[in-house]
Amino acid sequence: MASQDWFDKDFYRVLGVSKDADASELKKVYRKLARTYHPDSNPGDAAAEAKFKEISEAYSVLSDPEQRREYDELRAMGSGARFTAGGSGSEGFEDVFSRFSRGGGGSPDFDDIFSMFNSQGGRRGGFGGFGGPQKGADVRARTTIDFLDAAKGETISLKGEDGKPFKVKIPAGVADGQKIRLRGRGRPSPNGGAPGDIVVEVAVRPHRVFSRDGKNLRLTVPVTFTEAVLGTTIEVPTLEGTTVKLRVAPGTPSGRVLRVKGRGIQTSKGTGDLLAEVEVAVPERLTDEQKAALEAYRAIEPNENPRSALFL
Repeated sequence: MASQDWFDKDFYRVLGVSKDADASELKKVYRKLARTYHPDSNPGDAAAEAKFKEISEAYSVLSDPEQRREYDELRAMGSGARFTAGGSGSEGFEDVFSRFSRGGGGSPDFDDIFSMFNSQGGRRGGFGGFGGPQKGADVRARTTIDFLDAAKGETISLKGEDGKPFKVKIPAGVADGQKIRLRGRGRPSPNGGAPGDIVVEVAVRPHRVFSRDGKNLRLTVPVTFTEAVLGTTIEVPTLEGTTVKLRVAPGTPSGRVLRVKGRGIQTSKGTGDLLAEVEVAVPERLTDEQKAALEAYRAIEPNENPRSALFL
């Protein structure tokens, strides 16, 4: 899977993370960048589309532990190394000998050379035929699906490198940036080994109402000032297209989260909850009668400073 153009690409710089960034940080940064540069959010913007492809490639490599290790090793070797397009991890002989003959012009240590071949090339079928047949190269593809299709699962059609369509079953609850591996559907082995895989990375379009928080489903629910103060019962939508009723207790502030058990994202690892965050809506225009009523309330409201805790 390693390729020569990795030398020219600093994936850590593309994502703006350090070289010791963990998987959680990578995912968080990628999602933020993906939302900013996603083609659906920037229609007709070629620069944004190019940036989206760049950050997607960087995340695809760094989020895969095996590819990230290869990338780090490859970059550490310097621009003298050469790798085959199929990703066997073999270096050119001139580069190998120069690597082990640093300083003094001494002869290379052959034990080190063959050790390197075994550790890098051998794990995928060997160097030059040693260690058995080599696995075929993986083929990578990307697709973008709607939020609801990602939540419920969908079967889509993609075109392979040969132009022929193939179907991909998207499991229910697939997350943005998640990869689906189709084993044995990649390129054939050059020497009788197992074929590679097709790895499909899924991008999920944002929903106008819902967002994901792991398996939980989030939405913001506006309520009026009087509903928040006096309390009320409201209806909120669900992912299935139905509604559920929620009780807003008297004195509910903005930011309070109301939970509906079992109405979140269904995955193979369980089902999340629906989290409704209350937001008190402030009217932009008032009639004279409404203003007078509020002025009358202000004259008798509790003499409390809600900001007093800020100055302790």
